[in-house]
Amino acid sequence: MGNIGLTHAILILLALLAANLPWFSERLFYVIPVKHKHIGWQLLELVILYFVVGAIAFFAERATLGQVTPQHWEFYATTASLFLVFAFPGFVWRYLWRR
Repeated sequence: MGNIGLTHAILILLALLAANLPWFSERLFYVIPVKHKHIGWQLLELVILYFVVGAIAFFAERATLGQVTPQHWEFYATTASLFLVFAFPGFVWRYLWRR
């Protein structure tokens, strides 16, 4: 049971880091340079990173438990909302605090 708890902690920290990545760089996905990255690009990055973290969690669950529990729309609504809450510190730093 200890490995599962560690896996969950790592996934939560990964989600916290990924949710804040779009706000800390003027490059798209830290690779493609742009003159000024508008909020639309940052929101697109946020959505894509949500799915990337979800895919990592899917494979981690399959690797640790051997199967993946089926989820319904409530699970995805909750995790998307949590991902947006995780992104709040980066948004505050970018648009409210830094100026």
